[in-house]
Amino acid sequence: MMVTILNADAINRALTRIAHEIVEHNPKVETLFLVGLQTRGVFLAERLAKKIREIAQQEVPTAKLDITFHRDDLNLRPELPVPKSTNIEMSLDGRNVILVDDVIFHGRSIRAGLDALGDHGRPTTIQLAVLIDRGHRELPIRPDYVGKNVPTSLRENVVVRLTEEDGKDEVLIEKNPEP
Repeated sequence: MMVTILNADAINRALTRIAHEIVEHNPKVETLFLVGLQTRGVFLAERLAKKIREIAQQEVPTAKLDITFHRDDLNLRPELPVPKSTNIEMSLDGRNVILVDDVIFHGRSIRAGLDALGDHGRPTTIQLAVLIDRGHRELPIRPDYVGKNVPTSLRENVVVRLTEEDGKDEVLIEKNPEP
């Protein structure tokens, strides 16, 4: 069974709020660099950059980051995942990087993202923006900007659909049946 927790309007409002918070906490907008984790984090980073441009009248560069080979669960998978592209075309030195992802769960994808960012320079700060924080952290990682906190059970999945990838904007909770 799937339950909708955010529709397209709610996602847009959450991203608008996050963009305002980012500008408020980073008055030197020219130092920002938004890096989206493949796949949906990339689309969210691009949307946030557009909203920040509307708020601050300043362009914010974006990039895509693939974390495939920085993950700590590669040896647990039956086959190797297919890596996607990374396109960080400028040094991160001296930048205030906002790492963007759709959902934070255990924190392991973000840890892999932090490791992968290290290959591209030494940012002044790294901040984290997520659309959904579902809890259940296994690592001491906390997002700076959250669209919505969604307490979940371990038997539930959070499904984020974005127009760019899925043809529709929505966030759902999938309730898995009892074992």
